[in-house]
Amino acid sequence: MTCIRIAAAGDIHCCEENRVAAAAAFAEADRDADLILLAGDLTTYGEPEQAALLAEICAGIAAPVIAVLGNHDWHADRCVEVTALLEQGGVEVLHRSHTVQEIHGTEIGIVGTKGFIGGFPDSELPDFGEPILRQVYACTTAEVAALDAGLAAIAKCPRRIVLLHYAPTTSTLEGERPVIWAFLGSSRMGVPIARYRPDLVLHGHAHGGTFEGSIDGVPVFNVAVPVLGRDFWIFELEGAEVTVEAEPAEPVAGPH
Repeated sequence: MTCIRIAAAGDIHCCEENRVAAAAAFAEADRDADLILLAGDLTTYGEPEQAALLAEICAGIAAPVIAVLGNHDWHADRCVEVTALLEQGGVEVLHRSHTVQEIHGTEIGIVGTKGFIGGFPDSELPDFGEPILRQVYACTTAEVAALDAGLAAIAKCPRRIVLLHYAPTTSTLEGERPVIWAFLGSSRMGVPIARYRPDLVLHGHAHGGTFEGSIDGVPVFNVAVPVLGRDFWIFELEGAEVTVEAEPAEPVAGPH
């Protein structure tokens, strides 16, 4: 089976201050990879002008660029505008949805959504209590349902990837303070992952977390730029293996 190279990063927080460095990082990723995946927090505060900067950078990229939004991208509550601007730059933004890309004659199914909070075993938000808390639980439920439906839809693709912002496992949260884990993700997102067993799961958000983890043997990587210590990391999908490019850390593009 042909080797497919994927450049992945999250929490790039694009803004005017890191524009030049970010453009250089994307250009390098375009040279090195067949596909670019962005795990949320694409902007600094979710302002349309920040999305426009990233769209301008991505407009010159030849490789497909697939992204999900993160909590920073939602901050200004202008996600419709942010998404539209990114799509004008050729970025495909997934929100509780999926896409199938054909690369080197191989179909790659990608399920993407933000994910949400809720916690992990021994510290999980229940579906009980004040309506506002139950709304938080219901939001995570909708994210889980979309992930499950998306994985079912791409089940026959030879290659399958899950792209999130929030963490679906604590294995990539080690290094973050356990008292905030409930705000960094939810183990409920891991249930469909364990059921459908995609080739690769990518997320961001946990800036102080761990790069590599797993869910029932499925490889999970925290590609937040502060964790990577560089702007992108290259993953290779070949045969039954997922390998990670082993190179020294490089400087990040700018403030994150």
